[in-house]
This record gives sequence, C-alpha cells and structure tokens, in this order.
Amino acid sequence: MTPRDKPWLFRTYAGHSTAQKSNALYRGNLAKGQTGLSVAFDLPTQTGYDSDHVLAKGEVGKVGVPVSHLGDMRMLFDQIPLDQMNTSMTINATAAWLLALYVAVAEEQGADLSQLQGTVQNDIIKEYLSRGTYVFPPEPSLRLIADIAAWCYTEVPKWNPMNVCSYHLQEAGATPEQELAFALVTAIAVLDQVKAQGEVAEADFPEMVSRISFFVNAGIRFVTELCKMRAFVDLWDEICETRYGVTDPKLRRFRYGVQVNSLGLTEQQPENNVYRILIEMMAVTLSKRARARAVQLPAWNE
Repeated sequence: MTPRDKPWLFRTYAGHSTAQKSNALYRGNLAKGQTGLSVAFDLPTQTGYDSDHVLAKGEVGKVGVPVSHLGDMRMLFDQIPLDQMNTSMTINATAAWLLALYVAVAEEQGADLSQLQGTVQNDIIKEYLSRGTYVFPPEPSLRLIADIAAWCYTEVPKWNPMNVCSYHLQEAGATPEQELAFALVTAIAVLDQVKAQGEVAEADFPEMVSRISFFVNAGIRFVTELCKMRAFVDLWDEICETRYGVTDPKLRRFRYGVQVNSLGLTEQQPENNVYRILIEMMAVTLSKRARARAVQLPAWNE
C-alpha cells in the first residue's frame, strides 16, 4: 500500500463517567471499524486531582474519563492490545503522569515500547494562552514539555511527544493570523528548550524536530483559513531549515490535524451547521501541499 492509498485513521474523541464504561465504549467502537483511540480525560485528571479530592466534586467523569492511578488506566485499556493501537491522549499539565501510566500498562501487556504509536498533547503553554488548566508556573512547564519530548524520542520513538494546539486559541478569541503566530512561537520555544537541555544528541535533533505535530482550527473564513494553512506549511519548513538546520525535506514536513470551529456552530437552525462544517473542512483539504493528515468533525446537531 502506497502512502497515497493509505486510509485516514478513524477514531472518536471519547471518554466518560468511569474507566470501565469508557473501555466498553472503546471496544465497541473498535469492533465497528474504528482504527484508533482518542482519549478524553475529565477536568480533575487534567488538573492533577484524584477523583476523591474535595475540589473534584461535581466534575468527576463529566467531560471525560477519570484516571487517578494505574488501576484506572489498566481498566481503561482492558482487552485492548496497545501494541496494535494508535492512541491519542488529550492531556497537558499532567501529561507526564498519564503517559507514564499508559506505558506501564503497555509493559504489563508485554508490548515492545519502541513500537508504541500515538500522541500525547503535552502543550502546557496553550493552557496558559487559552484554557486556564495549567498546574505549574510557565518556566517549569516548558522544561516538563521538553523532558517528555526528549524521553519519548529515546524510549518510544514512534510516539508524537507534543501536539502544538492552536485550535484552542481561536476558540479563545484569536484571529487565524494570531493562531498561526502563537503556534509557531510555541513550537520554537519547546524545541529551543529541548536543544538547551542537551537531552537529544545534535546529530539526532532533526529527527526530534520531525516528531512535533500540530492541532489546528479551521474557521468559517474560508480564504483566510486556506491561506493560513499554506503559510503554516511554508513557515514551518523555513523555521526547520534555517533555525534548526534540518536538511531533509521529509523531516521538515508540517504534520497537523484539524478540528473545525465548534463555537461557530449554532443551536438554532442546526441544519446550517452541515454547510458550516463542510466549508471549514474544505479549507484544510483542498491545498495539495497543505492538506490535513487528520480531520475531526463535530456532529451537526450536538
């Protein structure tokens, strides 16, 4: 199968109530043809609180699955062979801990860690810029992002150690142009930190650069969004070559996934959302050199 013929990865962003119920949902979706997993964690898990903590009251299992310890993670992936799975974990401030639990479960299953595939979002900077769900101060957060990236490169080389999240910036009020700027600056800050810490050999750094991926917003401003994606591709190529000395064009490829702008969808006349979603999706799939590798579409009436 050539890269052109390879189908997109199909996965739904899911997680709710308990690890056991989320596991049943995952296994059901995989049985119906889903080809990967995308894990949604609840707010206590995102911000480092156990489910029985007083500050977690009312939020446990509300917007995702609660994972407080290894037993929860073990139950979440019960009867799911992680060495055959491509798993995305949308987790940032506590990414190091959740990734450690995932790897521990994979080891229990006897998986070869060098073959594990997936993504950990690990963009704590975005938590400051748009969501407010940070845990640590900015400078230690940046070091933590870099530590995870360097560890993943060495121990789980097929894993994407960071997904620069510009999607949330537009949801928080940024323009497409601002989204582009802040995302690239975030990626530069992380790669500069990885380089400064010296945990990745100079000769291996181009490969490290190539493991950074992006999660981008696609709004209703069709022409602007189309141009934004082309600019992302060209600017990232230039940054990789001139700032980090990456000579292989394949390693300079802008790897990104997209979700269309959910806040632009309306409860009134929801049928119109079908066309909003279509227009927003077209902007990131029409350009040959800037075509999205993954597209996440909300339901028109949710």
